[in-house]
Amino acid sequence: MNISRFFNILPFIFITITGALYLVNFFFGDIPENLFFACRWLFIISIIIFAFKKKNLTIWIFVALLVGACLGYDFPGVSGKLDILSKVFLKLIKTIIAPLIFATLVHGIASHSDIKQVGRMGWKSLVYFEIVTTFALFIGLAAINLTQAGVGTKKINIAHEQLPQVASQSWEDIVLHIFPENIAKSVAEGQVLQIVIFSILFGVALIMVTKEKRMYLVNFTDSLADTMFKFTNIIMYFAPFGVLGAMAYTIAHMGLDALIPLIKLLLTLYGALIVFVLIVFLPIALLIKMPIKRFIKEIKDVAFLAFSTASSEAALPKAMIAMERLGVPRKVIAFVMPTGYSFNLDGTTLYLSLAIIFVAQATGVHVSFTTQLIMILTLIVTSKGVAGVPRASLVILMGTASTFNLQEWPILMILGIDTLMDMARATVNVIGNCLATAVIARWEGEFDPEGAEKKLLEEENVQKA
Repeated sequence: MNISRFFNILPFIFITITGALYLVNFFFGDIPENLFFACRWLFIISIIIFAFKKKNLTIWIFVALLVGACLGYDFPGVSGKLDILSKVFLKLIKTIIAPLIFATLVHGIASHSDIKQVGRMGWKSLVYFEIVTTFALFIGLAAINLTQAGVGTKKINIAHEQLPQVASQSWEDIVLHIFPENIAKSVAEGQVLQIVIFSILFGVALIMVTKEKRMYLVNFTDSLADTMFKFTNIIMYFAPFGVLGAMAYTIAHMGLDALIPLIKLLLTLYGALIVFVLIVFLPIALLIKMPIKRFIKEIKDVAFLAFSTASSEAALPKAMIAMERLGVPRKVIAFVMPTGYSFNLDGTTLYLSLAIIFVAQATGVHVSFTTQLIMILTLIVTSKGVAGVPRASLVILMGTASTFNLQEWPILMILGIDTLMDMARATVNVIGNCLATAVIARWEGEFDPEGAEKKLLEEENVQKA
């Protein structure tokens, strides 16, 4: 066996040894913690060596996830401060979003001079979003009623956790929140929907300008979009550090023991999201004749990035690139995907329906099916307009619990594992918005995966030559 092959199988050797030790300890006990510590870090060192040999960004992100988990578990003091790495990464990502949305959307509208298509894409997107999120909320309801995850939950105090302060919103506030009053303010606050509205109006206005004057801005936005995609590629090299910091901080902050009382809820959410992907996303993908293997290949890095950072926003630029490679026109991606970040949060919708019933079960309150539906309708309305607010879903749950006279302590318990839950729902949100762009493109008759694959092969051949 040569050295290269030995280092390739070394991580599997150490993970097998570590797993066997934990199994023996579970049944017989008395295995010293130092031995576990040594095996964990020998495994970590071996996968770092493996990653250096492969030089693949996806592998590095996966390695960073494992390293972060071990750092958080073994060195909580130091790891509790590593969230600065994830904050730096997310800040860098946020610098991309506004110019990327503006450039792609304006260029998509103005270069084709088709105002009617913008209107068509608008109503088609909203219809699709409403149908899919309705499926999500019913699957969430079914899952929590099936597992009864909240029944018998004992109260746990999580003193170090605090809910973010988010003002309650009336329906007038929600409508007004959609429209920008100051585009610079919208960009600074990361208000994606407001940026989308401004970009659409700007693109439509640009169509009304004479062609000679229009082309300057059309060419500028085209160049800006390409530049921001390259900018994304540069920032992605920092992704492993962001993932490492996020995971280390999460494990150090709450510890593994805090997960035990809530593990049933966590498994219920993950199971429900998997079912949702299989019975909703998969049939939709087959219906629009999506090449499933290529779709998985293109979005696997996007989904993994969303999962490991617990942020849909972090994956947005890379998701836009992935869908363009799959044959979705840039103008469709630029319109549908940012809009979906406010109206097509499938994972979040499912989570909200599941979590509010968990609160009722945990407090011993029987909720009829009719009342459950009213709760869900309330959640759907109140969840609009707060996208991008950290842990806003918990604030929404708190308000809904108060409306239906439910005790609030189970929500503070959920806060203890909110990051782990957010990892799953952010991933489904991103996958759902990627799929939505392909659905609208197919509906518009502009989805061309075969042509995109041919173009990619030609580019690869040119690069090799």
